[in-house]
Amino acid sequence: MKLDVLGMEAFVSVATLRSFARAADALSVTSPALTRRVNNLESQLGVQLLERTTRSVAVTAAGASFLPRARHLLDELSTTFREISASGQAQRGTVTIACVPTVGVQFLPSVLHEYSRRHPDNRIRILDHTSYGVSEAVQQREAEFGINMADVQFSDLDSTPFLADRFGLICRQDHPLARKRKLQWGQLEGHALIVPGGGSSNRPLLDTVLGPLNIHLPATYEVQRSATAVGLVAQGLGAAIVPQLSIQPGAYPQLRLVALVDPVVERTFVLLRRRGAVLSPAAQALHDLILARAPAGATVRTVT
Repeated sequence: MKLDVLGMEAFVSVATLRSFARAADALSVTSPALTRRVNNLESQLGVQLLERTTRSVAVTAAGASFLPRARHLLDELSTTFREISASGQAQRGTVTIACVPTVGVQFLPSVLHEYSRRHPDNRIRILDHTSYGVSEAVQQREAEFGINMADVQFSDLDSTPFLADRFGLICRQDHPLARKRKLQWGQLEGHALIVPGGGSSNRPLLDTVLGPLNIHLPATYEVQRSATAVGLVAQGLGAAIVPQLSIQPGAYPQLRLVALVDPVVERTFVLLRRRGAVLSPAAQALHDLILARAPAGATVRTVT
């Protein structure tokens, strides 16, 4: 049975004020409209709630039984509306986002710190996934939005570029290349290199850019995650080609990051959301803060 809110509101008002005219005035409707609402409610319930005469209005036995319940339902509905409205205005709630791991190392923590300062009552769930996993989590509604590399496409997802991350060379401070400010890719020959392996989402991008230029990456080690490459470099096993976001400032003071040029290779990060989806107020606040902290076209620059 459909809940007739307008009918209940009309009935409660008439029963309380004992007058159709006064109830119509209180609800800012015409007397005929108010009468139709009460009649519709009585028809839906199959009982008469009010006894009408030309001079008075009385509540029937069925109406007297229904009146406290109707008041309770209207009060509950009003409270629910106020709570939802307050939640939206206060941007409160739990936010679930999906994110590729490297963004969670350097960029995202500072954003979440600011978000928590602004919205201390909110909870955030972060799903760490591969590039494909991030897109799938958003598509399957496991996450409200995601942070992903731009090359992973789903037809039913919208993407907004917000950050570009350049590839560089990391090496220990005692490495022969550590004093360089920048290097051409060809200058890496003859050095033990740690490079992204075939299962890494970074490898296709490097092959696409460097392959046509006949630039090859002779690998001593191949790894799937940049964090593994950083750990190997810290142990002195070679120099690694990694995105700059892979290195958390201050985490490895003995390491140096050298820019790789001719060409500059960078990957673009995007915010993903389902096409046509409306984010919750809490998620929208985080989404907007990410865009504000890293406008489209911004590039991470941490080369030392």
